[in-house]
Amino acid sequence: MKTSIYLETSVIGAYLDNGDAFRRDLTIRWWEHERPLYDAYISPLVIRELERVREPHRSAYLNLVRDLPQLEVTEEVVILAEGYLSRGIFQRKFMADAVHMAIASFHKIDFLVTWNFGYLANIYRQARVKMFNVTTGFYVPQIITPEFLVEEVW
Repeated sequence: MKTSIYLETSVIGAYLDNGDAFRRDLTIRWWEHERPLYDAYISPLVIRELERVREPHRSAYLNLVRDLPQLEVTEEVVILAEGYLSRGIFQRKFMADAVHMAIASFHKIDFLVTWNFGYLANIYRQARVKMFNVTTGFYVPQIITPEFLVEEVW
């Protein structure tokens, strides 16, 4: 059985990011060579966020993820995300990030993969998510960036 990963929107966004060549090149290399080693998932939230991107990137992003299975946003996911908000783990203006975390937690995904250093890939927030999830009986995915999934540096 392959390791499961949930791809948060910033990972797909990095694929065409001309502002950060390192992030873009690493994401492209990982996506094309190593992503198939994992059971990769997205969600309807990822699709919704990508649909808000301007063309020509919107079509390219949606094409990139068209074959990836989507994890359902269940009532339990929404309740878990609300729990993160009510405990101050995530601010309401970052509700989407709370939902991404809740999706990965509810569906017992091994790794939530993100380039969002400011909010998701933050050790203090990860510790609070872990404490909340363990206390409430939910799975605790590891939050990592794509560079941690690259077998070899080129």
